[in-house]
Amino acid sequence: MIHFDTNFLIQTVVAGSAAHERFRGWTETREDCNTSSIAWAEFLCGPLDAPAEAIARQIFLHPEPFLSADAALAARLFNQTGRRSRSLADCMIAAVAIRCGAKLATSNTADFQPFLPDGLVLA
Repeated sequence: MIHFDTNFLIQTVVAGSAAHERFRGWTETREDCNTSSIAWAEFLCGPLDAPAEAIARQIFLHPEPFLSADAALAARLFNQTGRRSRSLADCMIAAVAIRCGAKLATSNTADFQPFLPDGLVLA
């Protein structure tokens, strides 16, 4: 299982992008792909055109919900990594991926490196 971070999701719907090509490779090997409801909400904030949204809705039929256990883990990640400004959403996305045992596909690997000791695996 692979979960997509917001930035990776944005690039996935751009034909020819590196993220799009990686996604195609995963679909060819029948890898399950999803995204958290947190990344999905960020994606839908746009800017987003109708064709890109339609493509993404075909790929991600049921974004993974954010649970209370995810909230607790996200808060712990946030606090132990220095309460970095604007990092709470990354902590939330990482928490969902950790719970689901999913690898996280992201274009911003540096943002997620601090969560590797807590069980996050990058795709």
